[in-house]
Amino acid sequence: MKYKVFLISDAEEDIFGIYNYVAKYDSPEKADALFEALQSTCLSLNSLPERGHVPRELDRISVLGYLEIHFKPYRIIYQVRGNEVYIHCILDDRRELQELLQQRLLR
Repeated sequence: MKYKVFLISDAEEDIFGIYNYVAKYDSPEKADALFEALQSTCLSLNSLPERGHVPRELDRISVLGYLEIHFKPYRIIYQVRGNEVYIHCILDDRRELQELLQQRLLR
């Protein structure tokens, strides 16, 4: 079964923030390549989205409705509903994420 993949506005902001940061502090070419790779990883969830696992920060507080996959060092956090996948966050794993995830996903 194929799933439809959607980026919610927070995830769109995340991916453009990552792009802008890399373009500014590294190079526009690397930002383009990273953007394409992140986009491809997100769209790969149209097949077997259940392959992800519950983020450890959410597992600790028994919030099990979200999954994640990785494109190191980035974490793509999403939810599967029927035949649709909603990507909520694309976050840098080098940051402290416990509070950020709770604020963004449990609001």
